[in-house]
Amino acid sequence: MTEKKQLKYDKAYLKMAREWGKLSHCKRKQVGALIVKNRMIISDGFNGTPTGFDNCCEDENGITKWEVLHAEANAILKVASSTQSANGATLYITLSPCTQCSKLIHQAGIKRVVYADEYKDTSGIYFLKKAGVVVNYLPYDE
Repeated sequence: MTEKKQLKYDKAYLKMAREWGKLSHCKRKQVGALIVKNRMIISDGFNGTPTGFDNCCEDENGITKWEVLHAEANAILKVASSTQSANGATLYITLSPCTQCSKLIHQAGIKRVVYADEYKDTSGIYFLKKAGVVVNYLPYDE
């Protein structure tokens, strides 16, 4: 695929991830993720509480509850419970991954990450690059 065509797809998938993030019940930050393989979306996720838990992501002080799952973790876990494999896939995410999620991304075999906004701690990005994952920062252009 040409670079120009890839960029067009990257922007489209990121916009879809942003829309998916709007499904999150979190007040502080809504994050969406898509896992794409062979130009097919094989999984999706947004940040939120585990299945069966109250959808409130923050405590009374506005602090995110420890049990909240990140969007990329939710997407990876969905793949794990399906017949699909994320090996060789691309992860599109609205916010760059934290260190914990970066380990999951690498272990899931995801080979490329495209993100739109940068998380305050960029250690996850550094880890992914060190692990040989291609990382692309692609800010939104409305």
